[in-house]
Amino acid sequence: MKEPISIFWFRRDLRLEDNVGLAAALKGKVPVLPLFIFDEHILDRLPKDDARVSFLHQQLGKMRRTLQEKADSSLAMHHGSPKHVFQELLKEHDIASVYTNHDYEPYAKERDAEIGKLLSDHGIPFHTFKDQVIFEKDEVVKNDGDPYVVYTPYKNKWKELFNPKTHLTEHAVDFSNFVNHSRLPVCTLEDMGFTTSGIAVPDHTVSKHLIQNYEDTRNFPAIENGTSRLGPHLRFGTVSVRQMVRKAIAEENEVFWSELIWREFFMQILWHFPHTVNAAFKPKYDRIAWRNQEEEFEKWKNGQTGYALVDAGMRELNQTGYMHNRVRMLVASFLCKHLLIDWRWGEAYFAEKLLDFELASNVGNWQWAAGSGVDAAPYFRIFNPMTQVDKFDKQRKYIDKWVPELQELSYPDKMVDHKMARERCLKVYKEAVG
Repeated sequence: MKEPISIFWFRRDLRLEDNVGLAAALKGKVPVLPLFIFDEHILDRLPKDDARVSFLHQQLGKMRRTLQEKADSSLAMHHGSPKHVFQELLKEHDIASVYTNHDYEPYAKERDAEIGKLLSDHGIPFHTFKDQVIFEKDEVVKNDGDPYVVYTPYKNKWKELFNPKTHLTEHAVDFSNFVNHSRLPVCTLEDMGFTTSGIAVPDHTVSKHLIQNYEDTRNFPAIENGTSRLGPHLRFGTVSVRQMVRKAIAEENEVFWSELIWREFFMQILWHFPHTVNAAFKPKYDRIAWRNQEEEFEKWKNGQTGYALVDAGMRELNQTGYMHNRVRMLVASFLCKHLLIDWRWGEAYFAEKLLDFELASNVGNWQWAAGSGVDAAPYFRIFNPMTQVDKFDKQRKYIDKWVPELQELSYPDKMVDHKMARERCLKVYKEAVG
């Protein structure tokens, strides 16, 4: 007779410590089998040397080793569709219950509903928990129950509701209640048709010094370690958001804390308005007559626009999977406003390239740049790519690093005149939105 087990299903929470759902599973009466599924629905759309897949695989390897050392256990790794994997697990094990943490993206909601039904049909409880955010779904709303669509009032309500005693509880891991064997399935990158990426996800640098100096350094792309590089680690849950909020509070840094709240603002926007993945939040912006010139899009993608700061940002992205946030705003504005290329094209390219790609933030920020989203930049706000250099890279250090041929004849001329592009943009937007 099979021994009953519970399953903890890792998704966007790739850590053992301070993991809400995992801690809850380990408090149960039966041993816990840790599980990760490389979801073919997601993987099939990615390049075969995708750095994020390599990062996930490395992180899972670290977790397996920790479980082997501390619990004489391991972590089951499967590749396929989640429904098929669970159907096979149901044949192999006597499953008492399944635990996981919430995931808020449209595909994740559909996937979890499907798995929930499958388990329910077998009489198995499916327990889900809030882990990757402090506040989720409709926990921070206006007094009348409507969602916030402007950041500052959302942030104020967030802080009003925030209670460190309840929201920053640390969830300890009990290594004594894992399934006690280490011979669990594992899949290599090669098994899944992937190769190790040449791009590595950098460690995050959330030091006391970084937080204390955050507002002085975060806008200048040439400053080494001027930003935290937290993005991929929050995206995949290799760090706990509670730990990061604790650090922000300990250093009394409002700016760093606000950046963490921005992430949750966009998540609740996506939760309440899932149509914004493909459509403008403000419908009239879908009337814009985008030019959508493929040749111009290629120049933008490859950092060949003739505008040095735009080109530096795109080259940094292509070579490292990262782009400084201040430069992200400029390159997004340039694509939408100077070239009149649909924000969805840029959003899709960032989704392919960014190590810290997160659907809610990516869509939210691109719609902000296009003027079509919540709390957006007004359409007549058009960044000047030349004055942005004077403000944020005056010594040209960042530009020199990524555009070394700037003074050479091989560097392209500006692909569009700023004044002409600005006037054209204003005309096209005004015709569409009034």
